[in-house]
Amino acid sequence: MKKDIAYCGLDCNKCQARIATINNDDNLRKEVAEKWGKLNNVEIAPEMINCTGCRGSGVKTYFCSTLCEIRKCAIEKQLVSCGSCSGLKQCQKVKMIIDNNKEALENLLKK
Repeated sequence: MKKDIAYCGLDCNKCQARIATINNDDNLRKEVAEKWGKLNNVEIAPEMINCTGCRGSGVKTYFCSTLCEIRKCAIEKQLVSCGSCSGLKQCQKVKMIIDNNKEALENLLKK
C-alpha cells in the first residue's frame, strides 16, 4: 500500500480516523471518539470521526481541518509537507510529532 503522508509526516493509512472513514466502520469511530476524547479532555462524538487525510480534498476531522497549526502553516507556505520546509529541524509546531515518531521524521526527510 502506498503511503499517504500528512503534512507532519504521519502515515494517514495508519490513522484510526481514516481507517474508520474508508471502511465506514461506526464501531471504530466510537472507539476513536472515546479514546481521543479522553486524551484531550473534550467530548468527541463518533460522527466527528471522519477523515480522508489532511493533504487531499475530502472530509477531515475538525482538528485537522480547523485547528492543526502544522497544516495551516504548510498550506500558507504552499508546501507539499513539512519536509519541504527549510525550518523543519527548528520548527516548534512539528517538534512534538517528529520527536516522538521516528517514522514521521523519516517520511519528511524522504521528501
